[in-house]
Amino acid sequence: MKRTLVVGVDGSPESRAAADWAAREAVRRDTPLHIVHAWLWQPLAVPIVQDRDAESRRADELLTEVEQELTHRYPSLALTAEVLSDAPVPALLHTAKEAEMLILGTRGHGALLGFLLGSYGQQVIAGAECPVVSVRSAHGEPVAVPEEGEVVVGQQGGVEESAEVLRVAFEEAAARKVPLRAVRAWSLPPVYGYSPGSMWIADQFGGLEPFEKAALEQALEPWRLRFPEVQVVTHVERGSAGQVLLSEASDAQLVVVGRRVRESAVGTRIGSVAHAVLHHAACPVAVVPHH
Repeated sequence: MKRTLVVGVDGSPESRAAADWAAREAVRRDTPLHIVHAWLWQPLAVPIVQDRDAESRRADELLTEVEQELTHRYPSLALTAEVLSDAPVPALLHTAKEAEMLILGTRGHGALLGFLLGSYGQQVIAGAECPVVSVRSAHGEPVAVPEEGEVVVGQQGGVEESAEVLRVAFEEAAARKVPLRAVRAWSLPPVYGYSPGSMWIADQFGGLEPFEKAALEQALEPWRLRFPEVQVVTHVERGSAGQVLLSEASDAQLVVVGRRVRESAVGTRIGSVAHAVLHHAACPVAVVPHH
């Protein structure tokens, strides 16, 4: 399923909006889309009448409804659907192991509790092995974004560290035939953060800002060569990475941001930059894991 996009649905308008976005993305990429719904029979301890067979049928009917809607809207879409017999987080994380991209829905601006399946969404983003796209919804439809808008990517670190994030961003810009805006933010480190070596390097570039611009160009170079058709606009600014990225993404149709993969268990941390963008960006946000 490596070349398959996966979207999680739970019956909410937000998840249906995510499914629609995922279908358009799959058609654009000419890749299959796999719809999943996590359903695990868990009898309640309280005395409420429950019918396991009826709930199982509802899970199947939900997938059938979404599948029929997408097939009607996108006749050329290669589509499959599956009920996952597990709790939402492990089910989605397991599916993401073999997916090219996982798409989830979210409810407008606000706390991360607005993600698909409640707070589970943040856990999925923090643990997924593939890029996860959060799609905002308004009245059950994807939030309108300019079709001619740029793809905006936040670049941090060196060439290898940002390679996977830039790969996804260039692929998305190429598929959409729109420019890519690469953004790098920098700030002055505390005095004790300086070293003779780092100051010497900065001096060779004429200061810290030229050094940051050169670092961005170095990271972009191999991807410019691989995607010569993508027009690239660069922006380097001193300030908070999250704020700088959001200010450059006001008219974007997609924002791509990285999330460092941590070897030790750290709960549901996704990084301050990804958190800020997911919280405030109006357009869909792709969170890409990297080492």
